[in-house]
Amino acid sequence: MLKKLLAALTVAAVCFGPASVLLSVAVLANPAVAACAPGVLIVGPIPDSLTATTRNGETVTLNRQQLTHAATIITVGGQVDGVERPGVVIALMAALTESHLRMLANTGTYPESGTYPNDGDASDHDSLGLFQMRPQAGWGTVAELMDPNYQARAFYGGPTGPNYPSPRGLLDIPGWQQLDPGEAAQAVEVSAYPDRYQNYQPVAEAILTALTRPAPSGGGGSGEVVVPETTRVVFPLPEGSWVRTSPFGWRTDPITFESAFHSGSDFAAADGTPIYAVADGIVTHAGYTGNWGGLIIVEHTVGGERVASYYAHMWEYGIHVTEGMTVTAGQHIGDVGSSGKSTGPHLHLEIRPGGQGQPAIDSDQWLTDQGAEGITGGNASRASCTLGGGGR
Repeated sequence: MLKKLLAALTVAAVCFGPASVLLSVAVLANPAVAACAPGVLIVGPIPDSLTATTRNGETVTLNRQQLTHAATIITVGGQVDGVERPGVVIALMAALTESHLRMLANTGTYPESGTYPNDGDASDHDSLGLFQMRPQAGWGTVAELMDPNYQARAFYGGPTGPNYPSPRGLLDIPGWQQLDPGEAAQAVEVSAYPDRYQNYQPVAEAILTALTRPAPSGGGGSGEVVVPETTRVVFPLPEGSWVRTSPFGWRTDPITFESAFHSGSDFAAADGTPIYAVADGIVTHAGYTGNWGGLIIVEHTVGGERVASYYAHMWEYGIHVTEGMTVTAGQHIGDVGSSGKSTGPHLHLEIRPGGQGQPAIDSDQWLTDQGAEGITGGNASRASCTLGGGGR
């Protein structure tokens, strides 16, 4: 009966696109839909570098890629109940100690790990990634552990952690809040060198202070958000999953059959196909918007220029980010749908130099000009708004 009701509501949403019908589908399909929120820690602009001092007086300088991984750890921690700032500090201490905030492959033990985005190749037994987690210890598969978002979720653990109830994450350690932060990190990592973690506590605290900003109080601010330069540009759909169907420019509107200007590029793909952020950036809109249907807007800086990317026609439950979130190029931010003014599942992509609200250009040509990378379906991390099992 539920399947029939969902099907009927979905058809109604495709034909008419009202927000009320679409929200009903989202709530029925995913009861956790209302629980997704930006979190108690909001990551602001990521600097190009950060210098801090360890407890033993060593100077540490972190680059933007390392700080981007730190931002992932902070964002995920801010969205997991019970973690808050103390838990994030512990996670940052662990990642600084284990990998120096680098996503490390281990091709000697797992050759396939080198096929995933990484910051270098390590050879520490069979450990992988930011927290040097071991597949053989049950932390996850190689593909999962080469995902920074997954590793952060696994480190925090708890009932929503992907590894629950074992191996234990931070939230699974009884009384972790009363432990010294270094002891808490050791309780998760179970390292042969338990005294190393305390050394990085001042660095972790400096990172958290530098990267976070107060949560919005409502109404929005008047200042423009500063977005750091992106590290790369990627194609927004997995390789081999899409077909170009309607280019930028004048066309016959498929619904009104009148001549109209099409401000985006359409890529047909199966319903539910992952949508990736085309570049590092900050989400400025995520929700249902009239003819757009489910719409995500991300602000980027590319080649020194402010650029906004628009991703349209997702189902409400296929949106996996919230306003204010920091995302990285290739991060899984949503799923292909057919909401709003749409005749079938596809991604309507727009690129707007100058930022949100500025005129659109040919996004397909822009991706070509930027040398956008292709991504295979298993090589992208999912946005951390889906911790509870669904999108917003």
